Amino acid sequence: MITLRYHVVSIASVFLALALGVVLGSSAVGGRLLSGLAGDRDALGRQVADLEAERNALNAQLDAADRFGTAVGPAAVRGLLDKRTVVLVSTVDASPSDRDALVGLVRTAGATVTGELQLTDTFTDPDKADQLRQLVTRLLPAGARLPTASDPGTLAGGLVGPLVLLNKDNNQPQAKPEEAAAALRALADGGFAKIAGDLRPAQLAVVLTGGRTSGDAAGDRAATVARFATQLDRSGAGAVLAGRSGSADGVGPVGVVRADTAASSVLSSVDNVDTAAGRVVAVLALRQELEGRSGRYGTAGNAQGPAPEPAG
Repeated sequence: MITLRYHVVSIASVFLALALGVVLGSSAVGGRLLSGLAGDRDALGRQVADLEAERNALNAQLDAADRFGTAVGPAAVRGLLDKRTVVLVSTVDASPSDRDALVGLVRTAGATVTGELQLTDTFTDPDKADQLRQLVTRLLPAGARLPTASDPGTLAGGLVGPLVLLNKDNNQPQAKPEEAAAALRALADGGFAKIAGDLRPAQLAVVLTGGRTSGDAAGDRAATVARFATQLDRSGAGAVLAGRSGSADGVGPVGVVRADTAASSVLSSVDNVDTAAGRVVAVLALRQELEGRSGRYGTAGNAQGPAPEPAG
């Protein structure tokens, strides 16, 4: 006779066998899985090591190229801007080290740097755009005319251009010294700019900016700088917009200029001023502006080449 105890023992045996099978099976699968993961880990480790070695080698090449550019740069630009004058306009994110190195190279090229106008964060603040427009309209020197565009960057360039640049036709100031001083002082008092030392008008201008614009309203801020630089170029013998790596992105000032055919046809731009080669190219571009030519230079995909072609 089959008793209840027999049924219980039989059922318990079945479940015990099932449990044992699951344990043994999972152990085998788990072993194979762990073995595969260990192999993947080793392969990924080797790939990471290879990539790190490649990165280190590339960094070493870049460092060597920058040292070479620093060494030969002065000889490459010597005399290119002999007896010329250059004014520097910098944005709030411009690197002081870029500024010092570029100014030194411009002077080596034979030019005199007539001063620096520093644009503040307020200058590109969209919330202050109306205030900047109103101030520009009030400060316009007698006889000067503002461009028809209504954006704050172009309007500000229409005001600042005649204040900091000489007339390209007769090499004479475009505003009376007292009018220029009063207008620049008003921009500073309004929080839109800072004046570094004694600022005198020059033949050429460099607008020195940082890299990729970030933060709130990044596109609007980049556009303000780009349009300001473009109008500044139209006010004198020429200008160069020089930015760090990343400035040629869509939200960088250089990128905004290069996306606008009308702007890039008159304003030269350099997208790697944080390198020795880029600073040399900025000086070459200034020389090219004197010859009535402009271009897009650097290492970004939207550059036409690394440096200007020699005049034919």
